[in-house]
Amino acid sequence: MRIDLNADVGESFGRWRLGDDAALLAQITSANVACGFHAGDPMTLTATCGTAQEYGVVIGAQVSYRDLAGFGRRFIDASYDELRADVIYQIGALQGISRAVAYVKPHGALYHATIGNQTHARAVVDAAAWFGLPVLGLPGSLLLTLAEQQGVRAVKEGFADRGYLPDGTLVPRDQPGALITDAATVAARVVRLATTGELVAVDGTLLRPEVDSLCLHGDTPGAAELAGRVRDALSEAGVEVASFA
Repeated sequence: MRIDLNADVGESFGRWRLGDDAALLAQITSANVACGFHAGDPMTLTATCGTAQEYGVVIGAQVSYRDLAGFGRRFIDASYDELRADVIYQIGALQGISRAVAYVKPHGALYHATIGNQTHARAVVDAAAWFGLPVLGLPGSLLLTLAEQQGVRAVKEGFADRGYLPDGTLVPRDQPGALITDAATVAARVVRLATTGELVAVDGTLLRPEVDSLCLHGDTPGAAELAGRVRDALSEAGVEVASFA
């Protein structure tokens, strides 16, 4: 049994600090590094990529709508051409800082839009294909379906610290049960998912998502400690923690 642990990092901006990236990078195997459109500035991204490489953590480009004020959590009705160009721009910016970029993952509202929005999912896939990079997304999403059709590697992702709806999508952040912060609960559900393929939705529905990678959010309170608990629990269950890339 083998699973990847990924987390969102590099999301500080200027004097505004978010998360403990150094501590978190010591626990994960893949780093979703902000590219400047929802968070991150050149100094932050340079430091984050440097720390990731020191720990041997694979670097991915976390691309977003152009929404710095809203942290990329607001839907923007961009055209295909505009969004594709924005995503190419972001990947290119991160590649300029670290030539080790190995995959692409949408952030926030863009992530959720690519589940079913044909225009935005295709824009992200085509931008990733421009660089020859895999895409990381929700199982069953249009993003991964289009990626597979286009010959782009589609990497299926689960969420360790987010609640699920019965249809396999995530509970919106403004609803109860969206975020799970209890370390024991998160560790137990991650081990169950990695070893049995099972996950329980907020209403008790048993889900069986196929996943290659598990996400822990870097802005979750105590994210580094949570990641450590999760990694230890997986190791004790005989699950190898290694990047999919």
